Amino acid sequence: MKVLALDASNRPLSIAVLEDRQILATTTTTTHQKHAQFLLPIIDGLMKDCGLKPADLDRVVVAYGPGSYTGIRIATATAKVLAFTLGIQLVGVSSLQTLALNFTRERQLISPMFDARNQNLFAGLYRIKDGKPTVVIPDQHVELSRWLTKLASYKDESIIGVGDADHFPDQLPANFTMAENLNKLPQAANLGLFGQTLPAVQDIDSFVPNYLRLTKAEADWQKLHPEEDSSSYVEKV
Repeated sequence: MKVLALDASNRPLSIAVLEDRQILATTTTTTHQKHAQFLLPIIDGLMKDCGLKPADLDRVVVAYGPGSYTGIRIATATAKVLAFTLGIQLVGVSSLQTLALNFTRERQLISPMFDARNQNLFAGLYRIKDGKPTVVIPDQHVELSRWLTKLASYKDESIIGVGDADHFPDQLPANFTMAENLNKLPQAANLGLFGQTLPAVQDIDSFVPNYLRLTKAEADWQKLHPEEDSSSYVEKV
């Protein structure tokens, strides 16, 4: 199986090309956040480096949120277009779970997190089981103090935090250690390997980013139309 994996959910942009369990090419950059400008050229360059054409791909795996609205829209739209036009499989993986894939020590607790501003987080809690991160507390958009209250149930275990916590390091509990260096960055190679173990999306057209909160446009509309049904918005991609 030839796989393209991509994660543009936050500032890092990570892309990989794999054939089964072999990583053919991969790159991760943190020097810019112009993902709309760089995503397709990097994909094209990696494919050429591997001697592959888009038609050679069997599956595309994408980190589809939560995270940056713009980043996950770009990544999800790109993955959908490739899957639809090439007639290949599409797999979506949580952007938070993608970070947890950097760790393999059995039973270790991992708390991936993204700063959502104003003391809010996108966060989840995972435990490594059989070498893979399994959900302990589902991904959510949550206020920092509420998240720390939830983590208090695990105060007797060490927790590795991974992602973006630069704005509140002094508020993290004593059993919490932030990952460093490459471990704190998404690795599309890990995403591609993990994505091969998951079932493909059955309806590509209905696949949308997992924002975990309303977009600003949706929130503004809801304020102006409090009595109207807000359960179905225009498709986001």
